[in-house]
Amino acid sequence: MLRLLWAASVHTRYFLRRCMPTNILLDAIRTRHGLRWGIPAMLLAAPYLLAASICTNLIADGGPGWLNLLVLLFCWNSLKILIMGWGYPQVSDG
Repeated sequence: MLRLLWAASVHTRYFLRRCMPTNILLDAIRTRHGLRWGIPAMLLAAPYLLAASICTNLIADGGPGWLNLLVLLFCWNSLKILIMGWGYPQVSDG
């Protein structure tokens, strides 16, 4: 049973690493040549926060409850991008 859970978690992580847009972006930033894009990539957190705000407003107006999952996803992605931008310094070309 433990082996099955372990294998399922490994395959899930591999799928998410390979297919989710923010994970692809973060993997590209973590390379040596991608370090200079850390701070500009932080600007992508704004659309995620806007989408979370829109979903929150829809929920407040009587929208479906599953939008709460989207709010969590949008907030999580924006935090990932913001932390990545803060964590890596700007690299100069000179």
